[in-house]
Amino acid sequence: MKLRIISVGTKCPGWVRQGFDEYAKRMPREMPLSLLEIPAPRHHQDSNKVDEVEGKKIAEKIGPSDWVVALDEQGKSFDSKALAQALDGWRDLGKDVVFLIGGANGLSDALLDRANQRISLSALTFPHYLVRVLIAEALYRAHSICIGHPYHRD
Repeated sequence: MKLRIISVGTKCPGWVRQGFDEYAKRMPREMPLSLLEIPAPRHHQDSNKVDEVEGKKIAEKIGPSDWVVALDEQGKSFDSKALAQALDGWRDLGKDVVFLIGGANGLSDALLDRANQRISLSALTFPHYLVRVLIAEALYRAHSICIGHPYHRD
């Protein structure tokens, strides 16, 4: 199973990429984590048009058999143990898992409809580039729980 994050946004700060890369390299070979950045359209356009353009660009990168997890403020909240259980379940599906991070306006309705699941990382709002690090760490923590590694402590 491959884990992919597709994120809208401009080039992120170096420290964000460094943080993401740190957690990605900790993932096992059989569960690699990668990041694909989709350039954000200019926001001087109509907001609905921006959402449509972003949605199309992201949708082109999703395979028909991918399990899609939308990161959405209206999604289900998970604690680390629940995310570990979800990670085990996704692995059992035998599909690649794609996490979607929207731009300034969130994800388009079409992408939310395509998603197999919606997850909320927090009731707080975070910049989309920071979410990349947060989800990478959360996935590493979930994996460490699955294998009984002491990274996660109760």
